[in-house]
Amino acid sequence: MGALLVFSSLTVASHVGPYAVEFMDRPFVGLGERDIVNSHCIVDARVARLYRDELVGLLGNAKSTLEIEATETAKNLLSFTHYIEHLVESKVRRGDRLVAVGGGIIQDITCFLAATLLRGLDWYFYPTTLLAQADSCIGSKSSINVGKYKNLLGTYTPPRRVFISPTVLKTLDVHDRRSGIGEMLKVHIIDGPASFQKIAADYDRLFSDDDCLATYIRRSLEIKKGIVEEDEFDRGLRNIMNYGHSFGHAIEAATDFRVPHGIAVTMGMDLANFLSFRTGGIPSMVYSSMHAILKKNYHGFEATPIPIEEFFDALGKDKKNVGSRLRLILPDELAKVRAVELEATPEFRDLCIIFLRSMRAAT
Repeated sequence: MGALLVFSSLTVASHVGPYAVEFMDRPFVGLGERDIVNSHCIVDARVARLYRDELVGLLGNAKSTLEIEATETAKNLLSFTHYIEHLVESKVRRGDRLVAVGGGIIQDITCFLAATLLRGLDWYFYPTTLLAQADSCIGSKSSINVGKYKNLLGTYTPPRRVFISPTVLKTLDVHDRRSGIGEMLKVHIIDGPASFQKIAADYDRLFSDDDCLATYIRRSLEIKKGIVEEDEFDRGLRNIMNYGHSFGHAIEAATDFRVPHGIAVTMGMDLANFLSFRTGGIPSMVYSSMHAILKKNYHGFEATPIPIEEFFDALGKDKKNVGSRLRLILPDELAKVRAVELEATPEFRDLCIIFLRSMRAAT
């Protein structure tokens, strides 16, 4: 196969100024020549093992390197003592830069450190998962877990530069790829029926055609860029990006993260659509068309037990809730997603239980 499609850079506006997303054919190309003399690298340990030779320029020239096993525990607040001690012992100074190499967990850790350590450091990001490349690498957010509660702390701290190479996705397993595709489906549903129908028609090609995948990575970022530039701080429009996430986070918490994030979000979107369908929102035909692709994307995880009370407990503690009301993103009769506030009534609980039980029964 020849070289992958390489796109022109994408510039994203933020409250601290614009930052560029650059697309590269080869992974980590040119890192040895970049200005990294005063950089500290925070690297997914698995990525370091897989790409030790390609990363030698970066790791060999940085002031320090911190390798982290990218698990949910790693971004728990208690883990940050170790990270800060490492950076302090490596003589981190104002004016230094943090460089993140990995997926969303490494991104969250680095972004949060960049926002808080020494009252602020610049950072670069080299996303190595599909979920990070197609979604989380832009938008400025960090999200940190506290105890068993997911994403309670966070900041809005955009990177100075993002470098994307779809080539690194070849080492992802199929579940990680489907996790990223879940977020891609989300943003295309948000963009409208035509966008969703297009990616749904190409769903299978996302696993076999590298250029097709690269095209949808770029398109996903373009859609998200328009939303985050209008509402960077989640005060209005950007709330729709939480489509599937309240339910998805509750599924993650209830299963002790046995369901990967993007796959849990896929389940969450399917549940949101089911609630809309059963309460007079999206028509049956629209629900069925989205259900077919969403179910395909979380295939194999339907059998994961989701303890009902743990699910509702986590849902009730979602940070987006307003008082006792759940703040959810549901599609309306035109399949346009929007924010709604609902009480967790017995009827609401019953519909959620019906969906969760039917999902498992279908395996």
